[in-house]
Amino acid sequence: MTGRLSLHELALTYQTSRGPLEALGPVSFELEDGEFLAVLGPSGCGKSTLLKLLSGLLPATSGTARLNGEIIDRPRRDVGIVFQKPTLLPWKTVRQNVLVPLHVLGTQTTATERTADELIAMVGLEAFAQYYPHELSGGMQQRVGIARGLVHDPALLLMDEPFAALDALTREAMTLELQSISNAAKKSVVFITHSIAEAAFLADRIIVLSTRPGRIVEVVNVPLPRPRDLASMTTPAFIETCDHLRRLFAPAETLARA
Repeated sequence: MTGRLSLHELALTYQTSRGPLEALGPVSFELEDGEFLAVLGPSGCGKSTLLKLLSGLLPATSGTARLNGEIIDRPRRDVGIVFQKPTLLPWKTVRQNVLVPLHVLGTQTTATERTADELIAMVGLEAFAQYYPHELSGGMQQRVGIARGLVHDPALLLMDEPFAALDALTREAMTLELQSISNAAKKSVVFITHSIAEAAFLADRIIVLSTRPGRIVEVVNVPLPRPRDLASMTTPAFIETCDHLRRLFAPAETLARA
């Protein structure tokens, strides 16, 4: 299933008790089929708002987002979401949690159950399929969330800071794991993050947003070949990309002293 995303002047303004609050945009960009796009920006700049618009959970104030030419104006079957917290159902096993989207969509069959089992194996949890969430580590729970986001074969996978709640070592391990999963699944991905290193390691391109209301400051191409490993983080291309991204966030007075 292809996943070509196109945004044109997409913007959202919240109506609050204190008046209108511009949260995002307008922003315009395109995501090619199979591309991994990271969205990087300061807290409160509208990153999560952007994801809600792309998932159809919020209506845009103006502009459009299209997936494979169709306007996104409601939740869609061809979009998968991985949240910041895995939000697993505690009374269901790993396998049952992964199957939840199929049950909700009414598409659970023997064939789609086999797909779920293949995804569980792909994220390294085949031996834990009958375990319950409380029996898993945080990183394992997040891998369940990733498998669940892919189980209905979406054209587009949206990921909202999925590793933010993990400790540093687990986060690094999950970053490597996600690259392997992404390469195997060949999905179009929009990945929200605060981490410069995470964005530079995972993405083909990085969109840098300004402070609220989030607007595109720059689109940065990542010149790292795939597949990537920990050694990739020591290469000049990775270091230069991270340094460039940091300078985009540095205060003007800091840059003047540099």
